[in-house]
Amino acid sequence: MRRSDKAVTEQSAIEKILRAGKTCQLAFSVDPVPYLVTLNYGYHDGVLYFHGAREGRKIDLIRENGQAAFTVALDLGLVKGAKACNWSVRFQSVVGHGQISLLETMAEKRQALDLFMAQYSADEFSYPDKMIQATAVFKLVISEMTVKQSRVDE
Repeated sequence: MRRSDKAVTEQSAIEKILRAGKTCQLAFSVDPVPYLVTLNYGYHDGVLYFHGAREGRKIDLIRENGQAAFTVALDLGLVKGAKACNWSVRFQSVVGHGQISLLETMAEKRQALDLFMAQYSADEFSYPDKMIQATAVFKLVISEMTVKQSRVDE
């Protein structure tokens, strides 16, 4: 990272950012242009969890490649300046990549959905078997990530 003063390296701070996020942009390498999709997610112990339709382009790409990149960004507000060059945005972001795979068993899917829902609510949920069978649930095991923040303390 060019601006090491903006780097976040403390694991607890990184975890806090990933738990605070509400959406994740998931990117796949596709020729001639990358494929990018924004999804809700859950985070737990170095793994991002997602769910969606059982068929479609992202599911095909998960099966074909098994690798994906991601970003989670927190918008902390606009910083206005007296001049155009003094304007900025306060933010925290996590950018990384890892191994992505579909979960197959009902138990794996149910556990992942619990972790997913914990991102948004402290409530407990149940999932009808029919719903779980009709839903693709997948995870990205993070291999590497870079975390950056700007003007957080303002």
